Amino acid sequence: MEIVIAPDEQAAANVVADVFEQHLRSGPTVLGLATGSSPLRTYAELIRRHREEGLSFAQAGAFLLDEYVGLPRSHPESYFSVIRREFTDHVDLDPDRVHSPHGEAEDVAAEAIAYDRAIAEAGGVDVQLLGIGTDGHIGFNEPISSLTSRTRVKTLTEQTRKDNARFFSSQEEVPRHVLTQGLGTIGEARHVVLVATGAAKAAAVAAMVEGPLAALSPASSLQLHPHATIVVDEAAATALNLADYYRFALAHKPSWQQF
Repeated sequence: MEIVIAPDEQAAANVVADVFEQHLRSGPTVLGLATGSSPLRTYAELIRRHREEGLSFAQAGAFLLDEYVGLPRSHPESYFSVIRREFTDHVDLDPDRVHSPHGEAEDVAAEAIAYDRAIAEAGGVDVQLLGIGTDGHIGFNEPISSLTSRTRVKTLTEQTRKDNARFFSSQEEVPRHVLTQGLGTIGEARHVVLVATGAAKAAAVAAMVEGPLAALSPASSLQLHPHATIVVDEAAATALNLADYYRFALAHKPSWQQF
């Protein structure tokens, strides 16, 4: 696990965009895309690089982390709609290659199994973007999620529904159930990049990086990942005991070593 402490939110987004660009320029790439507020600056930076620097997504495909159960894809807050509005419609990524769980599937359990299979048939995710919730969830793997879980239906905590209510007219409109990639599914991505900014994420970041491996902190499962890059701003790093070491390690990173 490599910890990158960036000066501010934009600098953190630039680092994450660098990682994605590195993969995209290496050839065909399967992207894992997150929604929510954490990735927005990264998406904006990738869009800028596409428009101004010729960064192409033409050889890429993408899989979303999750989707609300029962929310029509046409709903503006379905993740099917959000990822297109915030990112993929602004780059040259074929919309037919942007995949997401179908929250209106008649058999959501079967849909979950099919989604895992689709990821595998695409060759797996090359680089997976993640955010982190204030309770340590990644995707919608709420606390006490199995560390080896697969894509499945999860019930959201009231805290997560409260956090997401800002995207809806009220908390009551936030669905109670989601289809989400499991921690085991996420862990199969070849490179995982998590971005967290702001003081509200500091405790969750510390638990993920320096706490015990525990289902109570789902993001701590990334401690087991062979290639995880954690990018935080100074505010989100305030609870890290070894922050000075992480800065030292980054400053002395070998010039030949990429993220």
